[in-house]
Amino acid sequence: MRIVVTGGAGFIGSHLCDRLLAEGHHVVALDNFITGSPDNIAHLIEHERFKFIRADITAWCWVEGPVDAVMNLASPASPIGYLDNPIETMLVGSHGTHNALELARQKGARFLQASTSEVYGDPQEHPQTESYWGHVNCIGVRAVYDEAKRFAESLTMAYHRRHGVQTRIIRIFNTYGPRMALNDGRVVPNFVAQAVRNEPLTVYGDGKATRSFCYVSDLVDGMLRLLWSDETRPVNVGNPREMTVLEFAQAVKAAAGPACTSEIVFVQPKSERISDDPQRRQPDITRARAVLDWEPRVSLEEGLRKTIEYFRHKM
Repeated sequence: MRIVVTGGAGFIGSHLCDRLLAEGHHVVALDNFITGSPDNIAHLIEHERFKFIRADITAWCWVEGPVDAVMNLASPASPIGYLDNPIETMLVGSHGTHNALELARQKGARFLQASTSEVYGDPQEHPQTESYWGHVNCIGVRAVYDEAKRFAESLTMAYHRRHGVQTRIIRIFNTYGPRMALNDGRVVPNFVAQAVRNEPLTVYGDGKATRSFCYVSDLVDGMLRLLWSDETRPVNVGNPREMTVLEFAQAVKAAAGPACTSEIVFVQPKSERISDDPQRRQPDITRARAVLDWEPRVSLEEGLRKTIEYFRHKM
């Protein structure tokens, strides 16, 4: 297969490229490096079945020759990324998704839209099922990401219904692993970087907010199972093991080993950065288990060891 990956130099996108190449596919990766990094794909540049095109898909998204699938991962995904690039985030979710869908339509290719658990907002249903419509503040600071992804899902379904494009929608929950940006601003790189430096692990608020952490290789596996499936409805892919942020900080400290002397401290975050921040996050993966035969396999302890090893090497 010849597969286009937009956002291919991002954290998840680069791991997806690795997996596709390992399976024998040809990969064309597009990225404009707003939040992606050339370092993430440096090991692939000389690969005979890998091609990289520097492009902003909000303006242009085209690949010469046959294309069997388009996987649209282009978008800032961390609060720092989308709050620093709010308009770009909205445009990549709208114009960028439209251009990627047009590529798939004209090539007769399958299309997978990388969506997010953020479409559920600060949920009033727990755990979150795909049938839940969400609780999103459409004018809040986080809305540039939440609403961009909600629009992208709607546009994807419109192309499926109007043009018969074989579309897939994956709702990604908290994912972690090597190649996360050190300045990502999310809880995983924050805690891991602090633990590696033996700095205090800063827990925002009271630490009672919950998250569910899925290792990147498990996420990529679910993504590809969905791409090749017949499922056109959105599918949650994430780890259903819910834990508080405080419990996660304790897990990071333990995974860092006895050399880690970091203390856990509680701090008050800047209000803008956590406005409308979900207090609970846990996927219901009943649909993923039923239609994809998927569930996470990498334990938190193993995933954290690999992630900490990567950060130690980078720092």
